[in-house]
Amino acid sequence: MIFGLFKKKNSNQRIVERQYAHLTAAARQPRLYESLGVPDTVMGRLEMLSAVLILYFRRTRGSGRSGQEIAQQIVDAFFQDVDHSIRELGISDVGVPKRMKKLAGRFYGRLEAYAAALDASDEEALAQALKRNIYPDDTESAPDMQGLAQYLFAAEAHLAALDEFVIETGDAQLPPPGTAA
Repeated sequence: MIFGLFKKKNSNQRIVERQYAHLTAAARQPRLYESLGVPDTVMGRLEMLSAVLILYFRRTRGSGRSGQEIAQQIVDAFFQDVDHSIRELGISDVGVPKRMKKLAGRFYGRLEAYAAALDASDEEALAQALKRNIYPDDTESAPDMQGLAQYLFAAEAHLAALDEFVIETGDAQLPPPGTAA
């Protein structure tokens, strides 16, 4: 019986890797940085990956068990990536857990703020939340995030329209900015 659990997790691994690759590719689309006001920095890329993951998690919350299992494994992969990146930046082993806890808190705070705006169909609230999170030290001179908010609404609608089979097989992709309907 216990060996069956390992087999299930391993069989999901390819699906998780494929889906995580699709999500990271979506967060790295050049137009996000060239035209929609996201800074092309480590933090800007982390913010976009967080936003894309939030859209994906919102889509999978109503999925069947395998879709939710894959989503949980993607959360784990995301935080493992962040942990690895922090260590590569030279943060000591002692400092990593503290930073991870802080980053996890920020991620779940974004999840709440973005979900509230998305649930209310409030583009302006989403644009303001994006501005606060992407430009925390300079919201006054930060670029307008309205285009990014519109893209995230369109991308969420795109994900919602996907067949459950696409989710379960790790083939969900976000459309490029400017093409989502």
